[in-house]
Amino acid sequence: MKQIIAALVLAPLLLLTESLWSAEKAPPQKATYTGNEACKACHPTQFEKFSQTMMGKIFLFNPRNEDERRACESCHGPGSEHVSKGGGKGVGGLITFRKDSGEPAKVQNEACLGCHQRGVQTYWEASPHASRGISCVNCHTIMQKTSDRFQLAKVGDKTPFFNKRAQIEVCGQCHLQRKAQLMRSSHMPLREGKLTCTDCHNPHGTPNPSQLKQASVNENCYTCHTERRGPFLWEHPPVFENCANCHEPHGSVNDRLLKVTDPRVCTQCHIASRHPSGPRPGKTISPFPGVTFGPSVFFFNRSCTNCHSQIHGSNHPSGIFFQR
Repeated sequence: MKQIIAALVLAPLLLLTESLWSAEKAPPQKATYTGNEACKACHPTQFEKFSQTMMGKIFLFNPRNEDERRACESCHGPGSEHVSKGGGKGVGGLITFRKDSGEPAKVQNEACLGCHQRGVQTYWEASPHASRGISCVNCHTIMQKTSDRFQLAKVGDKTPFFNKRAQIEVCGQCHLQRKAQLMRSSHMPLREGKLTCTDCHNPHGTPNPSQLKQASVNENCYTCHTERRGPFLWEHPPVFENCANCHEPHGSVNDRLLKVTDPRVCTQCHIASRHPSGPRPGKTISPFPGVTFGPSVFFFNRSCTNCHSQIHGSNHPSGIFFQR
């Protein structure tokens, strides 16, 4: 009888202890979505700027699915905890995209890749930019319109050739050497707005070297320089191998983007076999009286392409030396 009475007394105490323990161990309630009006109430300026962007016009005025309809919270995450605690930086576990937020690039990028995971973003995870911890917001801006293409960041309204020149400014933040090469006398026409960095490269990653859009350097060049593609009856091996053997694709101080001046670009391979470029006994050359030797007349102060005009390849039956 005493055992029964003890059990009846202790049972409620055990149940109460169990319930208190469960309450302490219970996971916190997940944050829920509050809607755009809650965001707008505290962040009217940011909301207005966002509404002018390409993303804002879709999310706020023409959403295609439930994720887009959430607008602010589709990127930052559910905001109920942020609102209930009175807001503020770092409050409520929202994903932040400011440069000074300390948010890991991987967390920021995962928010973007929730939608942008196809097309040019397919190879992002294996790209050099991703492996170096580059965040999407290092190149793109979300909260205000800075360009008409790709939501590019760090571009002012006074930038000449606004839409295309924007890419030089964004890519040039890190690729300083390439940006400097574009300022040389012979350069790819990016400064003039005729080309962009993404005409040749995919910054989000490719399976090709140097993030090229095509499978090789030559295939990249052939997208514009189709007349150089061939096949030719007489192929020039260095050309067939790699256009960059002779050319600096971003810019050069030499004509035609050559790495070195003509004829030196040729004499890197073609030394003294056909037209000797060294001393020739018995040959005198002005303005050095008394000198009894001099360079070949075919080489000195000449251009190889004066004669070998089809240097990229020839289909002429007698074009073995690329002279026709």
